[in-house]
Amino acid sequence: MCTDTDATEVSVKGVYIIDAQGGPAPAVLLEDGDGLLMPIYVGQPEAISINAVLKNETMPRPLAHDLIISILARLDTRIESVLIDDKIDKVYYARITLEKDGMLMDFDARPSDCIALALRDDAPIMVTNSVLKRAVVDKENFRGSKTINGLI
Repeated sequence: MCTDTDATEVSVKGVYIIDAQGGPAPAVLLEDGDGLLMPIYVGQPEAISINAVLKNETMPRPLAHDLIISILARLDTRIESVLIDDKIDKVYYARITLEKDGMLMDFDARPSDCIALALRDDAPIMVTNSVLKRAVVDKENFRGSKTINGLI
């Protein structure tokens, strides 16, 4: 199970275009209960998917994450939680825990996919405290950042 006693639940503050070393890049900003921010750079398709669910937008055709949620629902399976549990060389690692008939199953997954799925299934998003401490950035770094609406 992904819930960890050494983990903090976070919320998704939004999807932003942030100036990175290679130029502007989409990032999901996670925020803990104390207002600490943790950016996770994501690909454009994942940014669009996460932004769509945050904005309550329905696409003309289901996105991959919508399809997965439909499949899970039909199989009477739900997302228990997701846990971002490691960061190695600027790459985050995560696990998603599914529940079916009282049985929990963990799967390795990209954090961006975990976030997109958790938001669609109202599942908690957790980050281990050790990862959160290493990844937190100052809010001042995001002054002037633009939300993704209208940019992709």
